[in-house]
Amino acid sequence: MAKVEVIDFYADWCGPCRAMSPAINSLMEDYSGNELVEIKKMNVDQEPEATQKYEIRGIPTLIFLKDGEVAHRVSGVQSKEKIAEKIMEILAI
Repeated sequence: MAKVEVIDFYADWCGPCRAMSPAINSLMEDYSGNELVEIKKMNVDQEPEATQKYEIRGIPTLIFLKDGEVAHRVSGVQSKEKIAEKIMEILAI
């Protein structure tokens, strides 16, 4: 079975990032203990290598990895439902 990782690239000073934070935190809780889904937050100010590796140009940006490879990326505020849908879609591929 494939593993999906979602990385939320954000910054503390970013208003849209703060707006999306409750959705990300809720998903982190929902998928806690799920071996197939991992959700992480990366502060762009503290993780310049990862920010460069994934070519993050704007925040918030979500990177969806399937077995370590980028399967999808989306920028801008996303709803919890949209993110969960994308996770399920990638798991099904």
